[in-house]
Amino acid sequence: MRPTFIATAAITALTLSACSSGSGPAADDEDTLSIVVTTTILGDIVTDIVGADGNVEVLMSPGQDPHGFAISAQQTQSVQQADLVVANGLDLEPELDDLLEGAEDAGVPVLRVADGLDPLPFADLSDEHADEHADEDDHADHADEHADEHAVEEDHADHDHGDLDPHVWLDPVRMATGADLIAEALAEVAPDAADWAAAGERVATDILALHDEVTEILSIVPDECRLLVTNHDSLGYLAARYDFEVLGTVLPGGTSQAEPSAGDFAALVDTVRASAVPAIFAESTESGALAETLAQETGREIEVVTLYTGALGEPG
Repeated sequence: MRPTFIATAAITALTLSACSSGSGPAADDEDTLSIVVTTTILGDIVTDIVGADGNVEVLMSPGQDPHGFAISAQQTQSVQQADLVVANGLDLEPELDDLLEGAEDAGVPVLRVADGLDPLPFADLSDEHADEHADEDDHADHADEHADEHAVEEDHADHDHGDLDPHVWLDPVRMATGADLIAEALAEVAPDAADWAAAGERVATDILALHDEVTEILSIVPDECRLLVTNHDSLGYLAARYDFEVLGTVLPGGTSQAEPSAGDFAALVDTVRASAVPAIFAESTESGALAETLAQETGREIEVVTLYTGALGEPG
């Protein structure tokens, strides 16, 4: 069965074409492999890889904004006692940075998935990247192909993580590689617990099947309609992968915690008014009030559509 992550991304794609998270607290059995995951989307992927071979605790609740998440004392203890922590990284979970660094210093393995997926700078989410990373037509040789074409950059030392877009899960091809990275990390901490390579490959193959499905769904969208206006800069990877352009964002930058200036907001109103966009995409993890205001200010009939982009919803 495909993970809930896949259903989430497919719903996003279907909306655009119109022009479970994991388990609870870690088990008490000291022999049970304990994995702590920060976000619900990563939690869903990790849970699907781990299956019955370990216990997965997801820190964030369904619908919770990763940018503003604050951890509890009990969750802090879970992180410090975990066999492996899987985080998104690239400043998606800024409130967890000190805790994760402290856990690493104490010997807890921490995998920051986004760091290993050739992340894009916010300023470089352009047609150039869309061309560079688009259209893998054949996934039959998945293990070799996505390893070769989407290899991890060996050194991001020259980048400030604040300049790199953390929303990597909205590119299924990158997340297929992410499934492999998670499986490799599990193999390092518990090599005899399961066939982690096979589990990662199974999930990666499902995610690549999603990429094919989304590509077909979005093929009906004409070039002139491939424009996105979003609540914050969260759809850059989707735009780059599927040849869309992010025309503007209601909130500046890549965090939902920012506030627009009056001048920026007025400029965005003019941009949207002059464009052909039929919708502004808000997000389930944050208020869509400013997006509604933007739509009204344009004087055009523009729908505000809420997407599940930053977190999974409640079951069902």
